[in-house]
Amino acid sequence: MPGILFVVATPIGNLEDITLRALRVLREEVHLIACEDTRQTSKLLEHYGVHKPMVSYHEHNEAARVPDILEALRRGENVALVSDAGTPLLSDPGYRIVTAAVESGVSVVPIPGASAAIAALAGSGLPTDEFWFIGFLPQKAAARRNTLIEIARHAGTVIAYESPHRIIETLSDIAEILKDRPIVLARELTKLYEEFIRGTAAEIRAHLITNQSARGEMTLVIGKGEQRETDVDADEEIARLQEAGMTRMDAIKAVAKRMGLPKREVYRRAEVRGSNPPGKHRG
Repeated sequence: MPGILFVVATPIGNLEDITLRALRVLREEVHLIACEDTRQTSKLLEHYGVHKPMVSYHEHNEAARVPDILEALRRGENVALVSDAGTPLLSDPGYRIVTAAVESGVSVVPIPGASAAIAALAGSGLPTDEFWFIGFLPQKAAARRNTLIEIARHAGTVIAYESPHRIIETLSDIAEILKDRPIVLARELTKLYEEFIRGTAAEIRAHLITNQSARGEMTLVIGKGEQRETDVDADEEIARLQEAGMTRMDAIKAVAKRMGLPKREVYRRAEVRGSNPPGKHRG
C-alpha cells in the first residue's frame, strides 16, 4: 500500500504559528521530510524536538527529486512536504510532486496553517468577499506593468508578493496604472517588526522612502477598483466618440477611463484610423 504525501504548512516567522496536527504528523507519521532548505527547516524541527530524515526539494532540483520521493511513497513511506515558510505550492515548490502523487494514486493530505497571503488579507481591512492571489509580481518592468494592467480590469481585492529590492519601483507603477486604489503593504508578518502600511501606492512609497523601511518580507493587498467594462472594442469606441464630436485625445481618455487602463495603453492598442476620421470635430 502506498504511503501518504502530507503537505504541511509551517510558520511564516513566529515559530508558535504551527498547528498541533502539523507537529504530530512531523513527529509520528512521516518517514521523510522534503523541504526547500534543510538548514531552515532544521531550525523549526530542532525547536520542537522533531528528528526525521530530510531531503532538499526546491525550485532548482524539483524535477530531479520527484522520482525519488515518488518511489519512497510507493514503498509505503509517508512523506511530509514543507517550504521554508507558509504553505507549500503557494509561490513555493511542490506542484510537481503533488501532481505526480495524484497521478500515481498516492493520497495527498494537506495540513493547513500559516499563509502570508491570507494573514495580510485578514489584517488589511480591505474587502475579503472576492480576492485574487497572484504570487510574486514579475521582476521585469514591462511584464510587471502588463500584470498591473490586468489587475486594473479586476474588480476584487488582489494579493501579491514583492521583493524589498523592487517595492519602490513597483509602487511607482501601481500609482500610475491603478491610480488611487487603496493599498495595504503588510511587512514582516508575525515577526517582531510586523507593520501594516495603509494608503495609496504613492503614499506608501513616500512612507517607505522617508522611514527607510523598504526591508523584509512584503505582501501587497490591493483594494477593489471600480467595475470596468473590459469587453469594449477600443478602436470602435474611439471612432464612435470622435464621430460624436470628441477630439481623438479626449476620446482616448474617455475609453481609458471606461476600461480602467492608462490612456497611453489604450492609445497603443488602438489602430491608427487616420488623422481625420469622418464626422463632426472640434478642437
